[in-house]
Amino acid sequence: MGIGDKMKNAAEEAKGKAKAKTGDATDNRDLQAEGETEESVAALKQAGEKAKDAFKK
Repeated sequence: MGIGDKMKNAAEEAKGKAKAKTGDATDNRDLQAEGETEESVAALKQAGEKAKDAFKK
């Protein structure tokens, strides 16, 4: 997993967390759900990249 991929996934996860918190603060369930989804997708991407790295060793 390249450093660029790690940074991109971390940024996506942070963006998702921010959206989820904003949605929660404003009682916007759609925005909250969207943020949680983005956060989950980024976390899955990170896990997949880590698994690939583990098999490369």
